[in-house]
Amino acid sequence: MKTLVFLEDHEGKLQRDSLGVLSKAASLDGEVEAVLLGSEVEGLAAEAGKYGAARVHVMDDVLLAKPLPQPRVDALEALIGDGGFDTVLFASTVLSADLAAALAARLDAGLNWDLTDVVVEDGKLVGKRPALGDSVYVDVGWTGEPRLALIRSGTFEPQKHGGEAQVEKFEARLQDFSLDAQMIEQAHEESEGPSIEDADVIVAGGRGLGSPENFSLVEELAKALGGAVAASWYPYATQVGQTGKTVAPKLYIACGISGAIQHKVGMQSSGLIVAINKDPNAPIFEYADLGVVGDLHEIVPKLTELVRARKAA
Repeated sequence: MKTLVFLEDHEGKLQRDSLGVLSKAASLDGEVEAVLLGSEVEGLAAEAGKYGAARVHVMDDVLLAKPLPQPRVDALEALIGDGGFDTVLFASTVLSADLAAALAARLDAGLNWDLTDVVVEDGKLVGKRPALGDSVYVDVGWTGEPRLALIRSGTFEPQKHGGEAQVEKFEARLQDFSLDAQMIEQAHEESEGPSIEDADVIVAGGRGLGSPENFSLVEELAKALGGAVAASWYPYATQVGQTGKTVAPKLYIACGISGAIQHKVGMQSSGLIVAINKDPNAPIFEYADLGVVGDLHEIVPKLTELVRARKAA
């Protein structure tokens, strides 16, 4: 098996989920290489060797400066054809989902998505995919090559393997129609804390807060803990769940979240789950490690005070 892992970068750093997928690929049978596409990204390539890539293919071109999918599809199509890769893995993001889907159409290849694991069984690659609201898991496969797979975000932690990657630059012809789309503006939401994908501590708020104004309770606790703010109903960047993002922090505090299956999907891999809810029958208590039954409007401010006092001491 010869595997290629797509590495995504942002603001001068390789994305954590991409490195996690690379680490997983390195634990499977066969050769593992990576690809990095962008402008002024060559300096990031060597880092991939620490996470299991024997070789990193880099296309460093100003035409790839913007995170647009179509030029990258051209580059990947050329690399996969020339390199003889039979498996291509992506960490699931908005960009990589576009890439994988377009690449599958271009190569007439099979694509499995939302995978939570990939293993080799009897010499064949098998994907593990949740179904029926994550209540069951099914095995999925591919009928041809190359095999394309999108791995659910937050699934694999980056693991250093201590090697060095050989960095190879390559060029690919970008088709005229691939360059027709232009990005006029790229906006970033301002945030004081870490992103929810990278945070060790997450404080999440749900509809039990009562109103958006009360979300400050969650924000103050997260700030005191040095963590990130998340929600079951808030801007997409903070949403955790089946239609949001998957997270796996060391500590997850759910405030006023009932814990329906859609939310459980996104946070069940957290190390320690603490739930605060006035409803003793809330589903979240079934999978929380610690449950507090009470009014979050009283409990959360007191907890914030205790954390601040503990830090001050």
